[in-house]
Amino acid sequence: MSEFTRIFDAARLPAGEQLLEANETERDALAQRFGLIAVKALKARLTLVPDGPTVRATGRLEAQVVQSCAVSGDDLPARINEPVALHFVPAIAVLDGEAELELDAADLDEIEMDGTRFDLGEAVAQGMALAIDPYAEGPTAKQARRKAGLLDEGASGPFAALKGLLKD
Repeated sequence: MSEFTRIFDAARLPAGEQLLEANETERDALAQRFGLIAVKALKARLTLVPDGPTVRATGRLEAQVVQSCAVSGDDLPARINEPVALHFVPAIAVLDGEAELELDAADLDEIEMDGTRFDLGEAVAQGMALAIDPYAEGPTAKQARRKAGLLDEGASGPFAALKGLLKD
């Protein structure tokens, strides 16, 4: 079960814009799942539009997270403000326990439904996780590199690291 579940049914879609907002318990669970210090806010404003047997969800995802700096490990606040374009499709029938599929680029953004039901909250949570920069660096990153001996102030360029390998 997802930490941020919002189940919708393609057969009975609500009209108008839908606001999905994670509560404190959901945000705490998402932070733990995605290895974040905290998820301070998570909300998405989405419009659901039926498209034959599929459903398209478009709108905007906004989040405030606190992650660790990739270099120093210090807390690093980050804001996410991303457009959302999701496509929920019926599950692919599996014949004899196996299915061989050829996917084109458009298929890669499709999310399978369970019958006519889909979890929009889980899709939003995954979208938030994908928007986080795993290599984000905070203001103390350079200082942490210097302290660890990973920063040579005199050397620069792509071959500077090889300088230490040369024997005089």
